[in-house]
Amino acid sequence: MATRTPMLTPREAARMLGISYPTIKQWILSGKLSTVQTPGGHHRIAEIALRPLLAKDSLKPEAESRARFRRVSGRNQICGKVLSVRVEGLLAEVVIGAGDNQITAIITASAVRELRLKKGDSAAALIKSTDVMVERLDAE
Repeated sequence: MATRTPMLTPREAARMLGISYPTIKQWILSGKLSTVQTPGGHHRIAEIALRPLLAKDSLKPEAESRARFRRVSGRNQICGKVLSVRVEGLLAEVVIGAGDNQITAIITASAVRELRLKKGDSAAALIKSTDVMVERLDAE
């Protein structure tokens, strides 16, 4: 009896690798990641094809590894550097710079102490989809 190789959708594979959906689509289209196409033209990725990528990632230092993204349910994660930390009472304001953008988070002062956050640290802002506001920038 033949053993069937588990096949994943690109979105499932992206979650497993801790990368974004657009990134995995680029990898598929550029040939970096081989896929099988369904009769409807959808890509499927053999789970075994991800093992070398997961193994390569496991060799990186923890701070550079994508493993931490696989341990958190939120996928909207923006990495950057801590620009400032201001603690007042029970709350703290943490500003993270990501490219030309800044993200300001209000978290508990105890979370800042527990994470030992300070200016210059690498950090990720995890954005919950129910708490994101959107503004249209182009004219209609």
